[in-house]
Amino acid sequence: MTKCLLVSPRFLGDNYWNYHEVCELIGARYPATPLGLVTVAALLPPEWELRLLDLNVREMDTALIDWADIVITGGMITQQRSLLSLVELCHARGKGIAVGGPDPTSQPETYVGADFLVLDEGEMTIPKFLADLEAGVRHGTYRSAEKADMTKSPAPRFDLLEPTKYLHVGVQSARGCPFNCEFCDVIELYGRKPRTKTPGQVLQELERLYQVGYRGHVDFVDDNFIGNKKKVMALLPELLAWSRERNFPFYFSTEASINLADDPKLLAMMEAVDFRYVFVGIETPDKDLLVRTQKKQNTRHPIVDSIHRLYCHGMVVTAGFIVGFDGETRTAAESIVACVEAAGIPMARVLLLTALPNTQFTRRLAREGRLFEGYSLQPPAEVDQGMGGLNFVPTRPRVEILEDYASIVRHLYSPKSYFDQVLRATGLLRRQSKQLGLRRGRSKELAAFAKLIWRLGFGRETAYYFWRNLFRTLVTRPRNFKAAAHLMACFLHFRRQTLFTVDGIERKIAGLRGEPEETADLRPATSMFTAPPGSPSARC
Repeated sequence: MTKCLLVSPRFLGDNYWNYHEVCELIGARYPATPLGLVTVAALLPPEWELRLLDLNVREMDTALIDWADIVITGGMITQQRSLLSLVELCHARGKGIAVGGPDPTSQPETYVGADFLVLDEGEMTIPKFLADLEAGVRHGTYRSAEKADMTKSPAPRFDLLEPTKYLHVGVQSARGCPFNCEFCDVIELYGRKPRTKTPGQVLQELERLYQVGYRGHVDFVDDNFIGNKKKVMALLPELLAWSRERNFPFYFSTEASINLADDPKLLAMMEAVDFRYVFVGIETPDKDLLVRTQKKQNTRHPIVDSIHRLYCHGMVVTAGFIVGFDGETRTAAESIVACVEAAGIPMARVLLLTALPNTQFTRRLAREGRLFEGYSLQPPAEVDQGMGGLNFVPTRPRVEILEDYASIVRHLYSPKSYFDQVLRATGLLRRQSKQLGLRRGRSKELAAFAKLIWRLGFGRETAYYFWRNLFRTLVTRPRNFKAAAHLMACFLHFRRQTLFTVDGIERKIAGLRGEPEETADLRPATSMFTAPPGSPSARC
């Protein structure tokens, strides 16, 4: 019997998505489960003995590495440093390690120290890796240009998880996105033709979660949940029937393109199933920049109107914004803040534009000589993904972009601005009551709410806004009380994250003062780019 240890590397400690303070309120350790690894587990031989170690919820246990015959891991670019450290640790203890996932697939040269590189989609490459391992091979790289047939993808091994350690559990119904955003690596990794599981597969996975006793928040981690609307509309009626039979044990969140707001029938069905949160990549309210970045789907209707339609169907919107696009002007900060406030988006994820490995944007920067050397490697210091971007020569002064970025974050996550957005959002939100059957979790929720009252209700900067929001919601939108409490709880995380981010950006700005200005003087497309004197070396 082969003993296999599956290890989920640690994400950066200070990042927008870790919600550390929110996790503490309810006794969790990290927001999201390592869905990729428990899916890999389902692709391994059933006779193998498997153990899962998620370094985001538990400390490293070297005894588990000593126990294993083989270690399997993988991750995203924000797990890069932890993943590379794990490779070194395994080798120091004489253990072989197989590495896969999005970052190794995008830049395998960074992970050449691993014994096995099992890249692209596991359904296609893991069988080849297993055959070689059985034959005694101890090193190899496995790739496949062919995409996996999702109808043959196995149900994840949810039994390996400790669900109480997380805020939500993830499932996947599709991979790929039909759009062509220049800066996005999803379409490079998973293609522009969305591939979906059957409704039966999705319900089987949810049934397994239900049978192991999990109740509550389930996140559809699809690259774009509505990438194939026809398939989604086939799934949702069956999901609704399944949920009704079990007294709605789960509520859902997902990521979708903003054209979700254009389909009333789809919105109504998602509302009926109990989708409560949706992440939308707005990126910028500037239509010209959206066209330049090939995100034309965001220009078809007014962004604010689209966000309000999502609120009207019971879905709180988390939105992504990016600063640093080519052709951006000094009005960027003002327009992003105005968009957030008009739409009523408390959770606005603002990033500095990053050239990710193997994207159209990165390839263009390479042709123009604007990429920094080592652009895709994580810095040695802890740096949030949001402020770790601009790994290239921008088209306007770097200091100016950083100042705009800091001003946006500082404004949006000030107590007044944030709680004002919560009040707008809960005023717009139209939630229907659902029988969730979560009685055994009520005591934990009440304890968390008591902690929230203590931390925000008696905080010098937050007390007025907290009680104002609480009472107005109770009077005007009582069904939104839980949503309001959740959004206000998130401020505990955002306040800490904002201090960390702004401090880092201000130190960057101070370090750049007096340095030669580094902007790309882009010529017409017919001419060659020449880097201005003093620009950093740029190698792909």
